[in-house]
Amino acid sequence: MSASFDLVVRNARIATASDTFHADIGVKGGVITQLGIGLPRGESEIDARGRVVTPCGVDGHCHLDQVIPPPVRMADDFLSGTRSAACGGTTTIIPFAAQQKGESLRSAVNEYHRRAEGRASIDYGFHLIVTDPAPDVVNRELPQLIAEGYTSFKIYMTYDDLRLNDRQMLEVMAAARKHGAMTLVHAENADCIEWLTESLLNAGLTAPRYHATSRPMLVEREATHRAISFAELVDVPIVIVHVSGREAVEQIQWARNRGINIFAETCPQYLFLCAEDLGIDDDYHGAKCVCSPPPRDPANQKVIWRGLADGTFTILSSDHAPFSFDDPHGKQPNGEQPAFPYIPNGIPGLETRMPLLYTEGVLAGRISLNRFVELTSTNPAKLYGLHPKKGTIAIGADADLVIWDEAERVLTNDMLHHAVDYTPYEGRRLRAWPGMTLSRGEVVWDGATFSATAGRGQFLRRGLPSIRQ
Repeated sequence: MSASFDLVVRNARIATASDTFHADIGVKGGVITQLGIGLPRGESEIDARGRVVTPCGVDGHCHLDQVIPPPVRMADDFLSGTRSAACGGTTTIIPFAAQQKGESLRSAVNEYHRRAEGRASIDYGFHLIVTDPAPDVVNRELPQLIAEGYTSFKIYMTYDDLRLNDRQMLEVMAAARKHGAMTLVHAENADCIEWLTESLLNAGLTAPRYHATSRPMLVEREATHRAISFAELVDVPIVIVHVSGREAVEQIQWARNRGINIFAETCPQYLFLCAEDLGIDDDYHGAKCVCSPPPRDPANQKVIWRGLADGTFTILSSDHAPFSFDDPHGKQPNGEQPAFPYIPNGIPGLETRMPLLYTEGVLAGRISLNRFVELTSTNPAKLYGLHPKKGTIAIGADADLVIWDEAERVLTNDMLHHAVDYTPYEGRRLRAWPGMTLSRGEVVWDGATFSATAGRGQFLRRGLPSIRQ
């Protein structure tokens, strides 16, 4: 007599976004087919021994192998990046297919598929980055791509090679409204940043720490308010990404009090790093923590933690943007130590996102276990059209499961599986790490060894958002 299941995970303390309960999990064909006590045997069995089992992470904001003008290039491609994600408990990622100015969106999508295929070991989709919203892009390409499952796109309010003007933002948001897509907005005021940057450089202030000086909270506050105003005018939901501190949070709360449908994302760097990590003197090692918006101060860390607990934030993403430090293609291009505006922006975080939040959020009593699942898995799956296939433990969902080990360890870069030569969280004490990660019922990380094959990751054609703030 054949087994009822390909796999049974027994004695699990299951946590979803809404419930916590003890049960066995029956898996057939990579999908959860039964939850219950004392399930029939499976072809293979895993005894969770009462440990917490959550849905795997869905990282809705990360960058892998993105096209960047040389000599700079990202350290992680889809091979090392998806390996790192899986070892940190994430089995679904949504990186970006970035349009270059003058390029069609379709050709950008084709290029990123080429980069991912045969290399990704976990499942993935793509957000689009719209940098050149010509009429053909807005009226033909975007609707076609949305219908094909690319149901979200990002627009920038800063960076010369990426940013849109106000009229272009409105046109892209109007396309999102017409076709039901989700717009992500990087909200920083470009002209304020440029003016401050020129002033600092003219004064000879070039060290990494001045990156934060050039991007004070008010440039994020103003752009957040402007993006919200555009969303109100067009009557369309948007996501304000990588929110760093109090002033942007206040704008989001103001908007919601007016009934405007605004979603908010934050990232671990705004919980665990602060402006001093960019250096308190002119030491170039502060370049390791240069990202935009920059980390703020400890008081703003408390605001971000409070926003995770009270529902201000919809999701927590990594914004993984991997540039090695001691690398002529990374933070020291051509072997030089450039002035702060020319340091590649971004920090690694795919693998550490879930363990950091579990340790300092759940185990430190700042958020509940169910809220942890909501922020890292269920809400991103709902926001980006993947729920209930992803983001939950339920009959019919993919068997993407993390079995957590709650034991103390000190985080070092040597533990990690990315291709970056540092982690900004070096030396932090963690009290949780994935003891086992399953992707569609297959063990891809057993707590010691990564075993997934390159190319097993599947491209995910996403539906429309299934969440409302």
